[in-house]
Order: sequence, then C-alpha cells, then structure tokens
Amino acid sequence: MTPEHSLTDWGIVAIFVTVYIGMILGGLPRLKLDRSGVALLGAIGVIGLGAMSTTQAASAVDLPTMLLLFAFMVVSAQMRLGGFYTAVTRQVAALPLGRNALLGALIAVAGALSAVFSNDIICLAMTPVVAQLCLQRRLNPVPFLLGLACAANIGSAATLIGNPQNMLIGSVLQLPFGAYVRQALPPVVLSLGVLWAWLVWGPGHAESTAPAKPSAAMPVDLPSGYGPLQAPPFDAWQTAKGLAVAGALLLVFLFTDWPREVAALVGAGVLLLSRRLHSSDVMGFIDWPLLVLFTGLFVVNHAFESTGLAAQAVAWLAAQGVQLADPGVLFVAGVGLSNLVSNVPAVMLLLPHLQGPDAGVMLALVSTLAGNLLLVGSIANLIVVDLAQKSGVTINWRMHARVGVPVTLITLGLVWAWLRWL
Repeated sequence: MTPEHSLTDWGIVAIFVTVYIGMILGGLPRLKLDRSGVALLGAIGVIGLGAMSTTQAASAVDLPTMLLLFAFMVVSAQMRLGGFYTAVTRQVAALPLGRNALLGALIAVAGALSAVFSNDIICLAMTPVVAQLCLQRRLNPVPFLLGLACAANIGSAATLIGNPQNMLIGSVLQLPFGAYVRQALPPVVLSLGVLWAWLVWGPGHAESTAPAKPSAAMPVDLPSGYGPLQAPPFDAWQTAKGLAVAGALLLVFLFTDWPREVAALVGAGVLLLSRRLHSSDVMGFIDWPLLVLFTGLFVVNHAFESTGLAAQAVAWLAAQGVQLADPGVLFVAGVGLSNLVSNVPAVMLLLPHLQGPDAGVMLALVSTLAGNLLLVGSIANLIVVDLAQKSGVTINWRMHARVGVPVTLITLGLVWAWLRWL
C-alpha cells in the first residue's frame, strides 16, 4: 500500500481480504455465514464505509449476467416441476444394460443435461434417484454418484449457459454462443470419455464393482438455497413446454444476435404464464443465495478495482514477465484460484484483466473442469455427497480424490492440448 492510498482504500482492502477468506473457508469462523452471506456482508461494508453509493453499487452489478442466470433458473424450475429429471434418470436406469454400459449412459445423460440446465440442478435432481436405483439393482452406487458429479461439471463446460461462471464469462467478454460451443464441445466429449474409462478401468475399479447391500430410502432434506426437493410426478405437458422453450432459446443463441439475457427472460416469462404451476412454486426453486453471492462479489470486486491496487499488481507481474493474457499463466491461475476460492469468485477476480475470445474459452473450460479436482471445488460435488449421505451412501473426500484428481489432471491436459492445437 503506497502513501497515495487513502484510509478508505485500506478499509476496502480489509473487506476484500475478509470476503475472500470467507470464499476459501466457505464462511467466517464462529459466524453463521456461508459464502453468500459473506459476500453480502462485504457489499454492505463497502457501502457503509462510503466507498460506493448505493447507485454505484447497483451499477457495479453485471445485470445481463444476473438476468440470464435468473431466467435459466426459471427454465430449470419448470423442468423439475414437470418431473423431467427424475423421469429421465429412471428411464436410463431401466435400460437393459450391463454395469459399465449403464455407467456410460448415466455420464452421457448427465453431461448433456448439464450443458443446458446447469450442473448444480442436474446433481440435485438426479442424485437421490441414482443412489436408490443402484442400491435396488445391487450395484455399488459410489462410482455412479462420482460419475454423476464429475460428468455434470464436465458437461456444463460445453456451453455458455451450463454453469454460472460460463454465463458471466460469455456476458462480460461478449463471446459468440456458437463459436464457443464449437471450441469447447470436442474436449468436453473427450473428457466425458476419460471419466467413463477411469471409472471402468482405473485403479480401484474392481472394488467399485462390488455389489452393494440394499438400503432403505431415507428422507432427503434440501441444501439451503435450492427449494423443495420432493420429486413431482412426471407431467408430459409441463415437460414439453419447458423443453420447447429451452430448445427455442438454444436456436436463438446459435443463429441470431438477440441479446441472450433478453431472449432468456422472454422464455422465462412464457413459462411463468401457466394455469397449473403457481409462480410461487417456480420461485421456490430459484437459487437466491447464488444470486446474492454474485451481487455481493460484483460490488466488492468493483470497489477493490477502484483502489487501483489490482491494476498495480497486474502491472508488477507484467514487469516480471508474468502476463495474465498468456495462456500458460491463465491456465495455472484459473486452476489454482478455482480450487482456492471456488470457480465463480475465481472468474470474477480474473475477468477484469482479460480480453478476447481465446482467453474467455480458456478460462471457462479450465475453471469448470478444475472443479472436479477436490470435493470442495464445486457446489455440484457437495450436493451429490450431501444427498447421497441422506440416501444411505457415504462418499468421503478420499473416495472423490481417487477419481477427481486423475480425471481433472487428464481432462485439463486435453483442454490445454486442444486449445494450443487450435
């Protein structure tokens, strides 16, 4: 901190550091705060300090990203209320396939659905069904559940709507939807194949094929922020309505220049026009804490940028020959920060210093696939573990690491080779 920085700047730095300690720890010691609460408290602190007015704080929020995220939460809520995810999972489980083929089918379906409807939502909807159906068929559910979590993360990297960080990157850097898919889809498909191969033939596969003892289903409570979990019966009309809107939005994104957030909001509005699904039920499935997390981090990060310290740090690194725009540096920074503070905060930290579609594609793929490295690296992983436990299946960090670490290293290697080849 140089003398030209004011006491207000010092205060902003203190808030910024505190918020990101909360991102690392998942909360603050001795306080009942999760990451969303910490981010919100940080934004309140910045405004209360006088570093930003409420108008400036509002302008710091990237509204297109927030609207796109909200709109697709409405689309996903429509699919859950229509019983689509549960029906698809049961259909896959009912296929007359052997253990390895069934695992491949589950990975493919989870990856494909996550590319459109968000990885967290897919894990939330599919985990209890997968756990119970594996136990009923006397299949060890652990590799199936790990496959679900990793496939959801990998598959979500295929599009700019598959996860929150990709939505943010696409919105801020104005990445073309179709061009991104063409670059991202090949390494994503190969990575799903790597995941399947590791689960089938990797070390420990013999243990993972040991039959499981049937377990009585246990009531599943929903993690905070994800709405009611009770799986509704399959409703063909509501499902068809949701699929029609999702399909139409994909076509709009691929073949028109209509702003994505506007198109998505129109689609969400169409779904809210219903005589059977009450809007309050739909809103119950909105991940409000995630929206609060985004809002708080936008404000805190913008305040920190205003101190000039971030620009000074980047300039200092450049003087040492470390350029964030360099693919190798961005690759390492994306992997490291994604596992230190989680992928959404990591992307928010790196985005202001990046330009161009190549950097955007690299950051989107790396920050997403890095979420498979550690159990705490992705909310999707934690959802699977939490709901599996409540279905009578225990997955600890060692079990996850035996799959997550090698799969992440191999898939990141594939991404690096693919993007360098392009």
